[in-house]
Amino acid sequence: MKNFTSVNDLPFPGTGSIGDTIDALVQKALAYKSNPLKDKTLGLNKRIGCLFLNPSMRTRLSTQIAAQNLGMDAIVFNVGQEGWSLEFEEEAIMSGSSVEHVKDAAPILGKYFDILAIRTFPSLKNREDDYSELYIKQFIKYTGIPIVSLESATLHPLQSFTDIITISEELSKHPTSGSRKAKIVLTWAPHVKPLPQCVANSFSQWINAWGKSDFIITHPEDYELDEQFTKGAKIIYNQEEALKNADFVYVKNWSTFRDYGKIYTNNPKWMLTNKRWQLTNNAKVMHCLPVRRNVELSDEILDGPMSIVTQQASNRVWAAQTVLSEILTSTL
Repeated sequence: MKNFTSVNDLPFPGTGSIGDTIDALVQKALAYKSNPLKDKTLGLNKRIGCLFLNPSMRTRLSTQIAAQNLGMDAIVFNVGQEGWSLEFEEEAIMSGSSVEHVKDAAPILGKYFDILAIRTFPSLKNREDDYSELYIKQFIKYTGIPIVSLESATLHPLQSFTDIITISEELSKHPTSGSRKAKIVLTWAPHVKPLPQCVANSFSQWINAWGKSDFIITHPEDYELDEQFTKGAKIIYNQEEALKNADFVYVKNWSTFRDYGKIYTNNPKWMLTNKRWQLTNNAKVMHCLPVRRNVELSDEILDGPMSIVTQQASNRVWAAQTVLSEILTSTL
């Protein structure tokens, strides 16, 4: 694995499927969970830089812990607060607020670090700009070292890998009956402000690539996601219908894609409550966090036995550790 920016960066097996690759990586992650320090010298004398162009808690801390478990040094740099503002456009006339071009900064970072992990964020103003993924592509182009996405303008692959680890872990404890695939529902939730489509896009991309479930996406009309990520999922506009007999319910808000970055509705009926949860097959409820309580998800769900959000968040370490391990063994 050279870079890690989406499910498409996973090594495709000579035989089998990409779903088999994901399963193998899940098992590697769970092995790290059982024995976090089993490869504690793999990254010895290697250094990872973690660049944040927007805030983070779980992503930042889990990546640092994962790197340290492998023996790597991890250095965190908050670009907006601790360094110069960067310019990413080619042939830019830098007479504005940007002080340094990525063409000048990135090659230096490539000399300082062995792996560079980057967290960016969409503007939610111009869809073409955001979906071009200019920021992360420019770092890939100019650093000359492996790049790990800690979230980009359109995707959050470490979160999605974590989600499949968590679902697989739960299915190993409580397998579905017979040959029935697990039913996984991604449901839109209300929020007080427009949020990116990153987590929903990425979760859809990974679940579809995994191919081990019946996958449903439910949201109000006009909240369709980009079809390049959702193709293969069934779209249902009625949440109650979608939730019936679900084994996993992933709750997440996202803003509009077509009329980009808008909120059309904040209908509180889309918040998952115990009454609606009872339509499911005792489904485990997931959320990437942070979560706005009693807006996106009710207290009764978050504090109930169906919630696995803490387990999900803790698994972020093992997802990151697996990805870093793959890069260390295949490219460095």
